[in-house]
Amino acid sequence: MTTPITSPTTSTTSTSSKGSPSSRGYLSDDESSKVIGTATQSKPSDEVVKKNENNHKPEDVDDEDEDDDDDDDDDNDDEDVPEVNSTPLNDIPGECRMALVVRQDLQMQKGKIAAQCAHAAIALYRLMSDTTSPAYNQVMLNRWLRGGQAKITLKVPDKTEMDMLFAMALSLDVNCYIVHDAGRTQVASGSATVIGLGPAPKSVLDEITGSLKLY
Repeated sequence: MTTPITSPTTSTTSTSSKGSPSSRGYLSDDESSKVIGTATQSKPSDEVVKKNENNHKPEDVDDEDEDDDDDDDDDNDDEDVPEVNSTPLNDIPGECRMALVVRQDLQMQKGKIAAQCAHAAIALYRLMSDTTSPAYNQVMLNRWLRGGQAKITLKVPDKTEMDMLFAMALSLDVNCYIVHDAGRTQVASGSATVIGLGPAPKSVLDEITGSLKLY
């Protein structure tokens, strides 16, 4: 009887690397040190962080910006305001304009002067547009508006001459207003800074301000 010959069993055990991370589920010491080293290199240095923080800091405000704070518009310390009936001037032909006259002796800065002139111009307009005021004169106001709202800025040396202009305006039926500052910046409280005149016919205003120089 013939005995069957059996083939020797061939080992199929994997010869994959015993020390590979996939077979063991963890990293060797050498591999761990490489990963840690990579993470350390990707972390920004303290110098980089400080540099980035400095780049996002707001820029310092220069001295000019700080000085501009003094030019902010201030509230007026209004006193009794005369309400002039300017309707007798409506029949006088010609251009209508507004005059803003600044006191020089106060030595106000440009921004302050601009704010005070704005106060005067608005006050003149409000007086003439207020239907409850004796100064109401929509006819003159419309002439001025249609003509381009002409304004001229002039100067006087002191309050004495400003008061003279005020008296002349009243005598000629010209709408007028003196700005008295609240005294928060640059000048004392109650200081008369600018006198506004008009709107009125140019020929009438010239009788009051014809000798004054441009500011």
